[in-house]
This record gives sequence, structure tokens and C-alpha cells, in this order.
Amino acid sequence: MDLDAVRAFVAAADAGQFQGAAAELSLTQQAVSKRIAGLEKELAVRLFTRSARGVRPTVDGQAFLPHARDLLAAAERAAASVRPGSRALRVDVIGRRLAPAGLLRDFRRAHPDTPLDVVTLFDADAAIAAVRSGTIDAAFRAVTRPPRELPDGIEAVRVHDEPIQLLTGPGHALAGARSVAPAELAGHRIWMPGIVTGTEWAAYYDALADAFGMTIEATGPDFGTEPLLDTIAHTGSLATLVGERTRLVWPADDDLRRIALRDPVPVYPHSLIWRADNPHPALGTLRDHLADARTGADDGATWTPAWAD
Repeated sequence: MDLDAVRAFVAAADAGQFQGAAAELSLTQQAVSKRIAGLEKELAVRLFTRSARGVRPTVDGQAFLPHARDLLAAAERAAASVRPGSRALRVDVIGRRLAPAGLLRDFRRAHPDTPLDVVTLFDADAAIAAVRSGTIDAAFRAVTRPPRELPDGIEAVRVHDEPIQLLTGPGHALAGARSVAPAELAGHRIWMPGIVTGTEWAAYYDALADAFGMTIEATGPDFGTEPLLDTIAHTGSLATLVGERTRLVWPADDDLRRIALRDPVPVYPHSLIWRADNPHPALGTLRDHLADARTGADDGATWTPAWAD
């Protein structure tokens, strides 16, 4: 159904004359009359009775009028859902417990009137493809390839360096340490069953293990965060690595320990990825917020993989 014709019908019904509808719609009276005639032909009914004093909806026109208003309202809602500045800014955060989700929560507190739609995609390749296609507006990811190898029109800027911590149970040999050097983890079993070969986080932890001679095991099924924490809490021979801003909750009796890594501080390089031609005004606001809030480890020397430099 021609929405322009529906709009002309509603305007004429409200004005009581085609001339008033034409003025409302910035059209000629002939154009309004033509659109309404086409709508009457499509519906196979007369919508108006015409007289020297103007027009008045027929019985069929009165029956159609509330539905016509609903059609126009639905069209406006549909347009608003994708109109930059009206629809929510859609951002991928990889995991809702991880640092990028925390960065978005900080942004929402600073800009409470900005609507957000938060999604979690699988890996950087999926996120870049979604940004490129316009499915999402931006993504927080570690970018393992140089900027020249990103698809045309895709931008990426490093926005947050997150320190990595050691997580142990109370029976672990390092449980009492206030901080540990990454090289001291050589010989200790670091268990991270959530690592998936080929992902950006696998690339990060492979590089970390190679740099400091540690062993990171990804064996066994990944049952999620809670079973991992339970195993770490009750197995003195295992530890794991987590981001400083990763949100974790465990029973008090588990007595898990988050231990800082120092000399150097391994940091995970979070970047924001977006399309250069994306016109959503909230995207610029998000980028400015992240630039102003940019923080990293402030405890001396840091380490990141060579691909992050």
C-alpha cells in the first residue's frame, strides 16, 4: 500500500478539504487528489464524499481512517528504529563479565540518555564482519592484524589496556603472594578451558605463554565460569588468568585469590572497531568518552604481544 497516498488521505480527512491537505503536505491539490484516487482504486471503495464545502469521509473512509493512522505510526516507528540518533547504538562486547562490558557501563553512566544495544559475538573475525555489514555499530576486540590488513573502511583504535591477574585457590603455592612476576609462573599449571584456537584471545595467551615460558592448558570441556572457579578453589595445583576488570563472584568459603602480575604487567589490548562511514552520532560520543577515559597499567613496565604494538 502506498504510504504517501495513505498520508494524503489522513491529511484530507483531518483538514476536511484537499486544499488544506495539499498545504499540510507541501503538494499541489491535484497531487493530493490523484493520490487519494489511486488509494480508492486499490481499496475498491470511495473514501470521501465531495461537496462545495470540502470533503468528508464516507462510511468506508471512517472505517479505514484509524487503520490508516496506525499504518503511518508503524512506518514512523520502523524508520526511527534505524535512523541514526534515534535507534540504539549496537555494540559487541565479547562477554558481559569482561572489561568491554564494564567500559560500556561506564559510558552509560556518563551518558544515561544514550540508548545502547549490547551484543556478544564469537570472535574478532565475526565482529569485524558484523561491523562491515552494518549489523553492529562497533565492537571491542583485541586486533591481531595491522591496520593495513583490516577491510577497507574499517577503523580500529586501542582504547584500554587491561592488566592480567593470576587467580588461585587458597591451597596454591602462590596463594599468599601479593604479586608475581610472569616468569615465576613457569612450571605452574595455568588452566584456561575457554581458549579456542584461532581466536584473538587464543593468540594473546599463546604469545604470553611463549614470552614467559609458562604452560597454559586448554584441555577438558568448558562448562563455564562457575565450574572453573570451583575447580580452581579446590585444586591446589591449578590456577588461571583473568582480566583485572573481569567480574567474578564466588562463595566466601572458596577463598579465591586475585594476584597482580608485575615486572612486567601483562595487559590485554582492547580496541574499538567501527566503520569510518557510520553516521550514528552516539558512536562519536562513545569514541570521545573512551579517549578521555583511556587508562592502562600504571605499575611500571607492561607487556603486550608484538602484534599489539
